[in-house]
Amino acid sequence: SLQDAFRDPSSPFHIAPGQAGPESPDSPPSLPDPTPSQSSHPNAVGSPAENARAKLISMGYDEGSLWEQSIVWGHHDSFRHVNNAQYLRFIESGLMVWLMAFGQVLGGEKRAKAMLAGQGVSLILKSTNVNFRRPVTFPDTVRFSCNVSLVMSFITTRPTISSSRTQFTLNAVLYSYSQQAIVADSVGVLVWYDYDSLRKCDPGDDTWRILKAASHDVQGEN
Repeated sequence: SLQDAFRDPSSPFHIAPGQAGPESPDSPPSLPDPTPSQSSHPNAVGSPAENARAKLISMGYDEGSLWEQSIVWGHHDSFRHVNNAQYLRFIESGLMVWLMAFGQVLGGEKRAKAMLAGQGVSLILKSTNVNFRRPVTFPDTVRFSCNVSLVMSFITTRPTISSSRTQFTLNAVLYSYSQQAIVADSVGVLVWYDYDSLRKCDPGDDTWRILKAASHDVQGEN
């Protein structure tokens, strides 16, 4: 009988003593908490978000660029992980968060909105590449962070401004809360662009000074 099935521990309909069944036949089954437990990561000392923040800052990434992206089921492809093209979208959105914060430093909210809208002197993406390190699956949250590099050669370690004074590189990473590891990294080249005259430009000494102050050596993670 159905009552016997409820009492049989081997039955999929089993309800253990002290537990309640679904409110209706259509109620979805309860899901486990997707947040990774501390026991699964013995070196963790705080929440996944706190650990990600501490890790990225210790590697030299800009604290002001930290931004979260929740993974949804629609990010998956037929290979049952987040599609590679989604990583570019995450990085693009994180870049816009960094751009708004940088605009605030340059000239407050008005300048930030103008840069985001492509008005006056702002930035345009010249090129980017992405290193896909690990597959990401739902449910998860990835944290974006980036770091300005004024080094136009990846061998040189001292910050230098390009001879044209019109571009710089931006290093970015995506860090998985569930895996507690970097799942992708990116290097993009950004060009200063005058949207009024439709040409690249030198943003001026003050802007370069602020960028140089914000740049750090980034430590890699194997």
